[in-house]
Amino acid sequence: MVAGLTRSERQLALVILTLLGLAGLAMAAAGRGDLMGAHGFVVLVFAGAVAWVLMAGFYAPEPGEERLARYYDDPTKAGIVLTMGWAVFGMFFGVWVSALLAWPELTFVDQAWASFGRMRPVHTTGVIFGFGGNALIATSLHVLQRTSRARLPDQLSPWFVLIGYNLFCVLAVTGYFMGVTQSKEYAEPEWYADIWLVVVWVVYFLIYIRTLQRRQEPHIYVANWYYMAFILVVAVLHIVNNLALPISLSAARSYPIYSGVQDAMVQWWYGHNAVAFFLTAGFLGMMYYYMPKRADRPIFSYRLSIISFWGITFFYMWAGSHHLHYTALPQWVQTLGMTFSIMLLVPSWSSAGNALATLNGAWHKVRDDATLRFMMVAAVFYGISTFEGSFMAIRSVNSLSHYTDWTVGHVHAGALGWVAMITFGSIYALVPWMWKRKTMYSPRLVEAHFWLALTGTIVYVFAMWNSGIIQGLMWRTYAESGTLAYSFIDSLVAMHPYYIARTVGGLFFLAGASVGAFNVAMTIRAARQETVQGSAADVPATAAVQPGE
Repeated sequence: MVAGLTRSERQLALVILTLLGLAGLAMAAAGRGDLMGAHGFVVLVFAGAVAWVLMAGFYAPEPGEERLARYYDDPTKAGIVLTMGWAVFGMFFGVWVSALLAWPELTFVDQAWASFGRMRPVHTTGVIFGFGGNALIATSLHVLQRTSRARLPDQLSPWFVLIGYNLFCVLAVTGYFMGVTQSKEYAEPEWYADIWLVVVWVVYFLIYIRTLQRRQEPHIYVANWYYMAFILVVAVLHIVNNLALPISLSAARSYPIYSGVQDAMVQWWYGHNAVAFFLTAGFLGMMYYYMPKRADRPIFSYRLSIISFWGITFFYMWAGSHHLHYTALPQWVQTLGMTFSIMLLVPSWSSAGNALATLNGAWHKVRDDATLRFMMVAAVFYGISTFEGSFMAIRSVNSLSHYTDWTVGHVHAGALGWVAMITFGSIYALVPWMWKRKTMYSPRLVEAHFWLALTGTIVYVFAMWNSGIIQGLMWRTYAESGTLAYSFIDSLVAMHPYYIARTVGGLFFLAGASVGAFNVAMTIRAARQETVQGSAADVPATAAVQPGE
């Protein structure tokens, strides 16, 4: 892949890696006696490893000018591989921490890194940012070029985004193992990692803008609207929520500038919108491109997809305060969040219905094609989880569901059923296109992955739904004397069978992801062993064959 860079791009990459290595060295030196020093060595090793790969191909022949007439897909290919690697990693830790709740002695080693409190964010960061984030970067660069009929503006900046983003993920995960965290849900990395992500994200946004400026298609396809909303809003959320003062420039510790209920409000404004724009908008962009392409049908209603986009963008911004029902937050703010959460159902179901209506006339393909079935199931779970979210935001319902496993079930209906399903479906559609093969290495393994993932999702979600409702009912049951009928320990004992079922469901899902990773790896290996005609990168298509319109 280094061979795809020009000589000047290789030189610039070497300069960037040198600066990154020096930054790591400075962190290691300044952070002596602090965990920032350990992170400095992580940055130094990371920069050195990438520089080693770069130097191995530094003197390879430069690509010719004919490359400019083709799309640039090398970062997308690498992003797919990273996506599957992070999927297996993050889901493995998810199963482990799930098992710890059923069998607390399964730490195996008496070390702090193996405790639930440290491994749980490793799981969430691994699946949300490692798996989900890499999938979004890889597919967005692919979709952007095809729908704009324009090559990416240069070859270095996409690599900077992909590699820089994964450095952020590595800093986050290694930090959790060491105990470095600012203890904010889904925003745990400390201040220096947050600053680095801002730099990466600005470059990512500029790639999008620069490519759209050069587009050969007058219209900006709806998938790009969703991807841009994902990039732009996540940047705003990340910066506002992570405003903090470090105790020292040489220490991995900071304090947020907000305090008390203001801090909680900002955190859940961030947290809910992270769900909206990281785990929804970007994946809707994925769905609006890959589903019509795979089904070979136009979107049922393009106009409805635009209306849904603006509805989701406007309504989601106000809904976060429903996470703080029955807290010190002013009640009118809670009510505002509840109201917008209910209204959010309209654009959410519009997207889910639009996706399912797109498959009308192609149900025979859904029956025969597991890749398309992944996408169909994703649309169904998107509809289910968005309805459930609006329902749980109602104050009286929230009094039963809050702090129980019902919330965990709701989150995983969206994470497993929607996000992971649409991602795997898109990857199975994308991999043969990228590596110029007719199909995946084994369509039967795709089928096996689908049933493992669906079984795991159903077992997991139903276990948590049951567990959460029973928990809520036990916590609010009173004896005739007016005291609580059940102790907290009683509720824990009642949850044990459901926690075992959750672990089994997670194991099914992990097994499916492992099968998927193997299938992708074997497809790439087979593509490299075969001499495929026309294996060069794709050329821009004509306007007549644009997807979905």
